[in-house]
Amino acid sequence: METILQNLAALGIQGRAQGVLAAMVLGLGAAAALACILALGLGLWCLLLYGHKDRGRWNIMRDFRYAHRGLHDNERPENSLAAFQAAAERGLGVELDVHLTKDGQLVVFHDSTLDRVCGRSGKVEKMTAAELMTCRLAGTEETIPLLEEVLPLFVGRGPLLMELKTAGGNYARLARETCDLLDRFGVNYCMESFDPRALVWLRRNRPQVVRGQLVQDFFRTPSGLVWPLRLVLTALLENFLTRPDFIACRFRDREELPFRLCRRVWGVPEFCWTLRSPRELKAAEQAGACGIFEGFTPRENKRGEEI
Repeated sequence: METILQNLAALGIQGRAQGVLAAMVLGLGAAAALACILALGLGLWCLLLYGHKDRGRWNIMRDFRYAHRGLHDNERPENSLAAFQAAAERGLGVELDVHLTKDGQLVVFHDSTLDRVCGRSGKVEKMTAAELMTCRLAGTEETIPLLEEVLPLFVGRGPLLMELKTAGGNYARLARETCDLLDRFGVNYCMESFDPRALVWLRRNRPQVVRGQLVQDFFRTPSGLVWPLRLVLTALLENFLTRPDFIACRFRDREELPFRLCRRVWGVPEFCWTLRSPRELKAAEQAGACGIFEGFTPRENKRGEEI
């Protein structure tokens, strides 16, 4: 400060004007320092958001439209063999959910509990596959399928987008068992999860598997998470560990800054979920994303074609 005053005095600036100008110089210096810190912080954040671009099987995955939990309606419940069969016959890709049962089997079901879809109590990971397969879906004759029953439907057909539904720290076993089962079938697939630990396991043990980070704004949709974890997952701060090949973003959140940076800085591909009208599917595809839809059936099964 003294040096600044001396320089101003040398220029013939005295009194109140000298104090005002000195304060302005100090303020500009502080603003410049803050701008440098913010720029460095943004640069570091961009580095943490790093992901792969157009790697391996993604080149196959990106061409399709994906039926959310199969092509389901009032007669074909979500995540049922009937819904998957309908989607497979139309040449669509399918998004589905994989759980690990109490006895180490893989079943296809979305929720962690049976209440909403099966009308009875029970937690998926606390039940055996045999018990789960007796549960009827939405009051129909369809029951919870094994993943092993679903995979043959897609041999030589549309690809699968498989969400790993982790619970109780089972991420490694769930990922391993799913990969081992898929090795037996000639299907095109990729995997995704909200749980970064599952993606880290895939990166380390099955690097050839295309993997994606499921994302949303966890401050708009807290999902029971503590706020530090909401911040990490919303800001994609885990990307430096998971190195995703794509992100799968809730459609309403896709323009939030972390997701835009991930796409634009690193060119990371994107799925958008869940699109409930032809208008939303068209908007997602025009933005370059692959669409995960439900509630209607597109006329064509490939991205960019007639809806």
